[in-house]
Amino acid sequence: MNIYQVKDLPKNKIIEFFKLHWGSTEMVISSGIYDCSALDGFAVVDVDDKIIGLITYLIKDNECEIISLDSMEEGKGIGTTLVQEVENLAIKKNCKIVKLITTNDNLSALKFYQKRGFILSKIIHNAVEEARKVKPEIPLIGNDGIPIRDEIELIKVLN
Repeated sequence: MNIYQVKDLPKNKIIEFFKLHWGSTEMVISSGIYDCSALDGFAVVDVDDKIIGLITYLIKDNECEIISLDSMEEGKGIGTTLVQEVENLAIKKNCKIVKLITTNDNLSALKFYQKRGFILSKIIHNAVEEARKVKPEIPLIGNDGIPIRDEIELIKVLN
């Protein structure tokens, strides 16, 4: 597994990745509007030089916020490795917590992060309705037919 900092990969490769998997590089969540292709992050690249995992983050004050995490091959430790890279960096930068926001339909993310020590810290009711005002292409129905309405913040306190 080859891990690179996003800044060390060609920008067009990062942009293509987000367009393919998210429809655009723009992420609209209650903590802000982000161009994921402009954020710091880490990527896992396979032997064919293809990105198979990508995480982006933002550090503000003593908090590190994961903005996006994608793993194209589940069950191989890619997502876990990327989260650990961000946690290690956050510790080096003296962050006290790592946090992230996901939507109420993303049960796999809720399961994934809780298994890795994150706890539910906040529910932001109807946050996705607000996000759709900026990014109307956010679907109404998500995973498993669940209406996408709320955001859930998860945090992990760093030692």
